[in-house]
Amino acid sequence: MRALYVTHPQVEIAPNIPVPLWGLSEQGRQRAMQFAGKGIVPEGAVIFSSGERKAVELAEILARQTGAKVITDHQMGENDRSATGFLPPALFEQMADRFFAEPDRSADGWERAVDAQERIVGAVRTALLSVPEGTPAIFCGHGAVGTLLKCHVDKRPIARAEDQSRHGDKGGGNCFVFDLEEMVLGCEWTPMEAFGPEWLEIG
Repeated sequence: MRALYVTHPQVEIAPNIPVPLWGLSEQGRQRAMQFAGKGIVPEGAVIFSSGERKAVELAEILARQTGAKVITDHQMGENDRSATGFLPPALFEQMADRFFAEPDRSADGWERAVDAQERIVGAVRTALLSVPEGTPAIFCGHGAVGTLLKCHVDKRPIARAEDQSRHGDKGGGNCFVFDLEEMVLGCEWTPMEAFGPEWLEIG
């Protein structure tokens, strides 16, 4: 079954608030609204979302266009980084490099990449089993677990080179099309602005 994975765009960074509670920034919200306005969500689509606020806000913006149902699942959340809490950008990038470079090891208490990959793949597979044949499915989530899903689908090793920041917009708001049953990746990370409603035909 062909599906679309979309990462949340820019967020309002709040160091004193847990990261899962961060919402979209004004820039991120505007990008999401412009994306939704292109008719990305087909009639009858089902939208699945991570339980994190920024992903839910994206899902709700997309759902408004057609009245699509939004189903949240905390198993679709970003890799667990609570052990270190908020990190300044430069230090975060170093930790992210470690997360991808050593997928079988925990970077200072972060969830291991192999575990996060198993979690997101399992959550997406379970979600797709609930979708009637022929119903478009859209997943709203995050960059790291989205990359891990993409690597699994295309049978690529886990690597930072596969991350959305290396292929799409560095602020997030990127997409790829995939078929988990057939293990086919329809396209590489693509910025929202370069993506259109013809995604069901990609690949």
